[in-house]
Amino acid sequence: MGVPDKLAERMSMAEQHEYLRARFSRRTMIRGGAVTLGAVTGGAFVAGGTAQAAVPTQRTAPATETVDGAYVAPFGRHLAYGNDPRTEITVSWQVPVAVKKPFIRIGARPTDLSRKIDAEVRTLYTPAGVGASGNHTQYYVHAKLTHLRPGQTYYYGVGHQGFDPAEAHLLGTLGTFTTAPAHKAPFTFTAFGDQGVSYHALANDSLILGQNPAFHLHAGDIAYGDPAGQGKAEDTGFDSRTWDQFLAQTESVAKQIPWMVSYGNHDMEAWYSPNGYGGEEARWSLPDNGPDKANLPGVYSFVYGNTAVISLDPNDVSFEIPANLGISGGTQTTWFEAQLKKFRASNDIDFVIVFFHHCAYCTSTAHASEGGVRQEWVPLFEKYNVDLAINGHNHQYERTDVIKGDAVTKKLPIGGTAYPETEGVVYVTAGAAGRSLYAFSAPDSYEGHENEVESVASFINLKGGKQNETVAWSRVRYLNYSFLRVDVTPAPKGHYTTLKVQGIAETGDRIDHFTVARKAK
Repeated sequence: MGVPDKLAERMSMAEQHEYLRARFSRRTMIRGGAVTLGAVTGGAFVAGGTAQAAVPTQRTAPATETVDGAYVAPFGRHLAYGNDPRTEITVSWQVPVAVKKPFIRIGARPTDLSRKIDAEVRTLYTPAGVGASGNHTQYYVHAKLTHLRPGQTYYYGVGHQGFDPAEAHLLGTLGTFTTAPAHKAPFTFTAFGDQGVSYHALANDSLILGQNPAFHLHAGDIAYGDPAGQGKAEDTGFDSRTWDQFLAQTESVAKQIPWMVSYGNHDMEAWYSPNGYGGEEARWSLPDNGPDKANLPGVYSFVYGNTAVISLDPNDVSFEIPANLGISGGTQTTWFEAQLKKFRASNDIDFVIVFFHHCAYCTSTAHASEGGVRQEWVPLFEKYNVDLAINGHNHQYERTDVIKGDAVTKKLPIGGTAYPETEGVVYVTAGAAGRSLYAFSAPDSYEGHENEVESVASFINLKGGKQNETVAWSRVRYLNYSFLRVDVTPAPKGHYTTLKVQGIAETGDRIDHFTVARKAK
């Protein structure tokens, strides 16, 4: 993106950001600087507060004229839960040019959209010279809805002056969402990482929509606007327009299923902010209950039914790709342990699921395992009996046996059951969502095509570089496009509640299944 190679190798993400700011000092990073969310009206749905762009700067880019809103159609709708999925959700979308007075309409029926709520615009400006495109301005719009009813399906339409989704000829643009229930009930969620823009990514989206999940977890490397993924400002392949393609591709599913993202190495974009996440903060509205002052907006948690979900940012602990290594000063790990302690103490929560990008345990020949994750977080997974860890980073499907203390405590064959309270943790790499595939050093082994081996040659990324290791925990390997489906079934107190986990190929075939069980509280 503009920093000489030799210089960039010695720079952190923040240092590269400062270099780019100085080089492009006559251009603005997030045009308009501070973004203000005024209090909005609309009866039961109220949002308010103040948000600030990651790096507010003076307005020096040319102002963009608005056009007649009747000719501008919103696109790229995507949903995300707020801090409480029972009562809060944010609807986000994009418009191709500046519009006036954006808003959302919402109601319990498609014919009753009388509630009209103002929305917030986050304008992201990328000047020519930062990556592959010329000057490019993107307009992301967000409407945070609160005081919703648990377990309720709502209809919504997004618009602006000149484009009102309540008008009869625009009713086909409406979307729906359903809030989390107030009580424990069965539900399904899906997960993958490393999607990008491709025919395979689109196929996975379509297949996921057919699972009817309550929500979807995206374990990092979302759109690949920066295809190099090193968090370096000289990554000349960076193209902000990739995000326009990605959000348009994903809209068919994300407009009705909360798309909960975690940030990977390809999601660090040095131009927009010192932490590399300024662009992501413009595009996504995620729960804001993460660690204070950690500079990690992709770190958060939420609870759905009897299950707590925690999103972590492994860029903070990655030895392999150290652009943001140590950025939180340890506050992310402190916050993470506090979340685990809180959730395990709750009588309403049975399962704790953690998702993040870099793998603790994987045998890919590309990235394999991240020593920073093993060092920093795996002891906490084991201390608090995390039920399932979901990763991306390596573009394939791989599932481990049950692991504790860096060793196999129980072989977990396809169709087997793990009991994390006494046995350990199962790790799933689900990084084959759409980008080009990697490779294994051992043969594929999946449902209907088992090829069991005693050990697999691999490596782990440590502070001093790669270290070879031979592992016995690689149970399922599948080198093709796929995703994860998890069915959660509550149970009465004292009986076993379950996570039924399935790996599903792009073809729709099942490639893996196993169960995680623990006694309900």
